[in-house]
Amino acid sequence: NVASDNIFPSLKYTSTMSAYPVECFSQSLAPKAAVVPSQFGSAQVSRSALRKPNKSAVSRSGRSVYHPRVGRCVTYANIVESKEPSMVDRILKVFQTPADSLNEGIATFYDESSALWENMWGEHMHHGYYEVGQPVKDHREAQVDMVENALKWAEVESAENVLDVGCGIGGSSRHMARKFGCAATGITLSPKQAARANAITAEAVLPNVTYQVADALNQPFADNTFDFVWSMESGEHMPDKTQFLKELTRVCKPGGKILIVTWCHRTLEEGEAALRPDEQTLLDNICDAYYLPAWCSIADYKSIASSLGLQEIKTGDWTAQVQPFWGAVIQTALTPAGFSGLLKAGAGTIRGA
Repeated sequence: NVASDNIFPSLKYTSTMSAYPVECFSQSLAPKAAVVPSQFGSAQVSRSALRKPNKSAVSRSGRSVYHPRVGRCVTYANIVESKEPSMVDRILKVFQTPADSLNEGIATFYDESSALWENMWGEHMHHGYYEVGQPVKDHREAQVDMVENALKWAEVESAENVLDVGCGIGGSSRHMARKFGCAATGITLSPKQAARANAITAEAVLPNVTYQVADALNQPFADNTFDFVWSMESGEHMPDKTQFLKELTRVCKPGGKILIVTWCHRTLEEGEAALRPDEQTLLDNICDAYYLPAWCSIADYKSIASSLGLQEIKTGDWTAQVQPFWGAVIQTALTPAGFSGLLKAGAGTIRGA
């Protein structure tokens, strides 16, 4: 038997540093290969860490640790220079809901911000897709186009049982349930997202679609459960990328497909040991705002997928296709409805904006 295509799309959202990748992998029809230890775990990319009065940040290579005072997942390595937090950050952190773990921080962030996002953008909580060189379309339409283009790129023409990892309020999986007539299960760390997703789904009368709170790194599903595993912009929240792909592989049936659309930093050039300091500083600021641990590159994901025995691995870079979306997000934040919504959502959402 020949394994299906496995696709992992990557999306870069800045032209010099980060990637918006799309990646797809196929699960082999043969017995699952033994897991090969990978160097791309939670400590793959060194992160700036605890802020010091001398304006340095400490980081060491090793196991990721979530530090509740700074509200981010940190690793430990060399001492690198870093800017002190801005006055705005200092003020907002006073009012921000404290979190004792990375998962709790992510859950709280989305508990507080999801209602605002739904009010402004609807049921799809991800970038839009825009054809390069074409006039910018309606942004909600572009979000649906992101789902459609990812499925087309991955050559997913049918599915029976879909897993939506990091489901938000369920926009992607409901779309696939209507499109394919399939069953779907979504998981999120946010209880409010899961409840809202189930409420919308009940109104839509989709009895084979359900949502629950679960950890993507320790999923409550049996091996070989789903023929299509979908992750739209949730991989960036995973502190251990290898464990993330191990779990996606474990629950995917032999011959099934795994599709990941996620944020990545650029692939390092030959001779580079790390990102440039200005690039790392930019990443650190993004990570602070969105409860993100260490990032990795498209090449890193591809290496992990290969080590796990996945076949016909395909990757792509959709940076140019998503760039118009950020400007639209900023514009909505500056409208009266957007501004009042940010105030209601709280300090964590304001920092993200």
